[in-house]
Amino acid sequence: MKLLLLLLGGAKFGKLLTTAGTMLLSIGAYALIWGWRYAAGFVALIFCHEMGHYLAARRRGLNVGAPTFIPFLGAWIELKEQPMNAETEAYVAMAGPLAGTAASLLCYFVARSEGSDLLLALAYSGFFLNLFNLIPVPPLDGGRMTGVVSPKFWLVGAPVLIGIFLWRPSPMLVLVALLAAPHMWRAFRGEAAPAPGYYDTPPAKRIEYAVLYLGLTAWLAVMTHDVHEMLAAVRG
Repeated sequence: MKLLLLLLGGAKFGKLLTTAGTMLLSIGAYALIWGWRYAAGFVALIFCHEMGHYLAARRRGLNVGAPTFIPFLGAWIELKEQPMNAETEAYVAMAGPLAGTAASLLCYFVARSEGSDLLLALAYSGFFLNLFNLIPVPPLDGGRMTGVVSPKFWLVGAPVLIGIFLWRPSPMLVLVALLAAPHMWRAFRGEAAPAPGYYDTPPAKRIEYAVLYLGLTAWLAVMTHDVHEMLAAVRG
């Protein structure tokens, strides 16, 4: 029994080492470009976002792994068991942008209070990162949140993704498009449900998630724009 407890403790410790190690690796990679202070803050904002997912998944009784980071791609938590319905999937997806937005808002208020350009830049990065994640295509959080409303919503995200790529070409956008393509094809054909009854969500719940999604997207768009203007004034 003692040996089993030691092994289990070692496994948990190993997960913590994986999270901490990949976080440090990401900080090191970002620091080469933007400096260590910004890098540490940026990774901390991503961590807050991912912990939102983690805590929401645990609250719904899902078996979930600790966050793992990949430099310049972000981070993810491993769901070791998939949600049984679209509402649970949307609940877990929603928690990430909400937690990430709260952390970014804290940076924003402290930046305005203390006159910190660094924290203002981090607030902008956090707002933009969470706004990007709300593009309504899976596997982004926006795709998982809007799926509970209707998988057809994903077809709206396709031109948004294309427009962003034409504006700012990026390998990450190509990766997101490749991951999203099978989901959108199944949504177009009406075959998006992974199991019978997966999208059988009460209308009131659909409206609740739609209002939350649209409200958060609009608010993040305004904050991203306004903080970008503030940073432009600082640089000017």
